[in-house]
Amino acid sequence: MFTAVSLLSADGLLLPEATLHAGWFGVLAAFVAINTVMYGALALAKILPKIYPSDWTRGRNRRTQSRSIYPAPPD
Repeated sequence: MFTAVSLLSADGLLLPEATLHAGWFGVLAAFVAINTVMYGALALAKILPKIYPSDWTRGRNRRTQSRSIYPAPPD
């Protein structure tokens, strides 16, 4: 059996090779990888400006007159 002192080294935590090839460790590694990618994608989406699809299309809901508090000068 391994003790805590024998697992630690200057490089970090060392695990036996059998543990690294175990099925549960592969599932854990896949979960951590997917979680990391999702966290990075959410962080990137938070940084980028918000996208409004209505800016790309012209709808019939445009006003014919300006409703600004500063009306346009008469033509």
